[in-house]
Amino acid sequence: MLESVSLASANPWWWLLAISLMAAGVAGVILPVLPGTILVLAGVVVGAWIDGFAKVSGWTVGFIAVLALLAWATDFVASLLGAKKAGASPAAVAGAAIGTVLGIFTGFVGLLFMPLAGAMAGEYWHQARRSGGFTQPGDHLQAGRQATRVGIATWLGQLIGTVVKVVLTFLMIGVFVVAYWV
Repeated sequence: MLESVSLASANPWWWLLAISLMAAGVAGVILPVLPGTILVLAGVVVGAWIDGFAKVSGWTVGFIAVLALLAWATDFVASLLGAKKAGASPAAVAGAAIGTVLGIFTGFVGLLFMPLAGAMAGEYWHQARRSGGFTQPGDHLQAGRQATRVGIATWLGQLIGTVVKVVLTFLMIGVFVVAYWV
């Protein structure tokens, strides 16, 4: 078992590490490059370990770990449900993921709307390949409507998943803070 740090010898650098992990985790909940909930959970474990799990028990850390697992699963389930409800192709889901990664480099507006554009592009590409190219005059219009519907549904699923993940992440931090101070 990990050896605890006594309060008398507790180095403030441990607290800086715990708080930094939690702060990076909060950023990671929105930025897909960072594993947000894992970082928050790591910060909670370090914070609980500092005083030997006296203020924040192992049961509390376990409960926070369950919240982290729920937040992680929500991210995937919400996106997939939104895409599935609209009849999205795997190309649309991949396009949304690529759009999300590209959105990181284009600022907040890009991070918000690039998944929508990526899902639409992926679905449009899928529609073109499925029919062997657009041979009829109305094929572009029909594929565009399907791509728009799928793109919006996938995008809304991702947004809802992100909101739920943010709420669960702040709940994780709140449980830790309450357990530590009460």
